Amino acid sequence: MRLSVSHRSVYSFDTPVRGIVQSLRMQPTDCENQRVIDWELAVEGGQLGAAFRDGAGDWVQTLSLHDSVEQLTISANGTLEVSDLNGVLRGHREPVHPAVYLRRVRATARSRGIDALAQEVTEKCDAASPLDTAHALARAVHERVAYVQGQTDAGTTAAEALELGEGVCQDHAHIVIATAISCGIPARYVTGYLYSESGEAMSQASHAWAELHVTDLGWVGFDGANGGCPDHRYVRLGSGFDALDAAPIRGLTLGSAEEQLDVDVSVGQVQQ
Repeated sequence: MRLSVSHRSVYSFDTPVRGIVQSLRMQPTDCENQRVIDWELAVEGGQLGAAFRDGAGDWVQTLSLHDSVEQLTISANGTLEVSDLNGVLRGHREPVHPAVYLRRVRATARSRGIDALAQEVTEKCDAASPLDTAHALARAVHERVAYVQGQTDAGTTAAEALELGEGVCQDHAHIVIATAISCGIPARYVTGYLYSESGEAMSQASHAWAELHVTDLGWVGFDGANGGCPDHRYVRLGSGFDALDAAPIRGLTLGSAEEQLDVDVSVGQVQQ
């Protein structure tokens, strides 16, 4: 499937700020799952700097601003050819060893609920393959946590969302990661885009899911929010330990101004 993506983030400040330094993960990388046909990253109010591929194989672009400004606009637009490989990430070059992703951060910290869910799944999958266990984990999270907007926020942990029983794609991804690590499976957070013809709120635009490292297959994506694996509707941007680490835009602002962020993302299918 050929998809077009438009992502626009506008930062507005109530008083001018003195400077901004950011790292952007807003350009998809080529792999067997997706091929970038064209992509443009533009900035109004700042200047793009050096770019590099990080240890996870994701493309990072730096941005800096050294003058007084009240608004910064970052836009990414492009077209990709996306394939369905049953969630398996293939041809994505990265030197980091998968065992690094057994590390926990605040968002994926252990709790009684997380460990209990992991134990419940592993007991049911005692003789199952690693892939079957990974599927069972993602399925259990999908069944246990309903997709409900407005009940969690950016700081909600996997343990808190699991106890609440409600959350959004960020929460589902964090819970899948936390339970996978409890099972000894390396897992990481992925940000990207998702196209849907249905118009469902949780199936459009910016999205997040988890990748688990499965023996003999490598990294495999699991979308706890939608209850399946990434397919030809998904565009992968970048990965990290959690939502903060994998955020498309991260940085620092010099100044004490109040900040407002407006994000507009659209994903469409391109007729061939």
